[in-house]
Amino acid sequence: MTVYRIAKSDLRAEDLSGMGAFKYGGRWNSKGIYMLYTSMNSSLAFLENLVHFDEMNLPPHLFIVAIEVNDDRLIYELPDSKYPTTWQVQENLENKLLGDQWMLEKKFPAIKVRSAVNPSEFNFLFNPLYPEYHDNLTIKSIKPINVDGRLAR
Repeated sequence: MTVYRIAKSDLRAEDLSGMGAFKYGGRWNSKGIYMLYTSMNSSLAFLENLVHFDEMNLPPHLFIVAIEVNDDRLIYELPDSKYPTTWQVQENLENKLLGDQWMLEKKFPAIKVRSAVNPSEFNFLFNPLYPEYHDNLTIKSIKPINVDGRLAR
């Protein structure tokens, strides 16, 4: 299986440590919890990042990273019935607590969750602290992408 993420520099493109989520937190994790956010396809990865940009802070360079998941049998898919009621609301504490719990328990290398931007597609939340995490992910490609300025309006 291949998943995708967007990076703002070629150096960060090679980083699968989850350090960005650790430093800043995200929809499914609190600051101080490692998590690598990826998407099921490159367009969703781009869209997931685009919602955080505006014309004034549009990064000059972006890179699409294709990551091969060597063994996807242990990826847990969150059933719709288990989502917090307001899971699509930004900064929802229930989401963060649930994601923090998943990462700290280390039961699964990744959790498959619906995208808040496009709920018909999925993101994969990888746990960098899961045993053999680095053996299970391989960067297949890193490609620069241009951002059409019309998308940041």
